[in-house]
Amino acid sequence: MNLRNRLRSHPELHAGALNDILFILLFFFLIVSTIANPNIVKVNNPSGKKDTKAKQHITVSIDNNQQYFIGTKKADPALFDTLLKAEIYKFKQTIDTPVVVINADTVAYWGEIFRIMRVSKATGAKVVANVK
Repeated sequence: MNLRNRLRSHPELHAGALNDILFILLFFFLIVSTIANPNIVKVNNPSGKKDTKAKQHITVSIDNNQQYFIGTKKADPALFDTLLKAEIYKFKQTIDTPVVVINADTVAYWGEIFRIMRVSKATGAKVVANVK
C-alpha cells in the first residue's frame, strides 16, 4: 500500500480577494493621476502700488486712418523706416538705449506695428507697445 501519495495535500491560493484589491487600486491611481496635473505651475503675480511707466523718448502713433506720426509730426509711410531710424540715432547720441513707445489704434494693421518693432529693435532701442 502506498499511503503517502494519498495523504499529501496540494496547497491552493484563492486569488479572488487579491483581484478585487488590485482592481480597486488600479481605479484609485487612474483617478488620482487625472486630478493631479503636474504641468500647472502656480505663480504669484506681482502687484504694484505705483503706476510706473517707461520713459517715453520717442512716441510713434498710428491712427485709425493708418497715418503715421513720430511725436506730433506726421510721417510719410514710404519714408517711415528711415525717419524712425534717424530719430533713434539722434537719441542714441545722448541716451544709451532710447525707448520707442508705439500707440496704435485698434484698427491699425498689426503687421505694420511689428515692422516698427523690428526696425526699432534692429537700431538698438527698447520697444513698448500701447494699443488702444
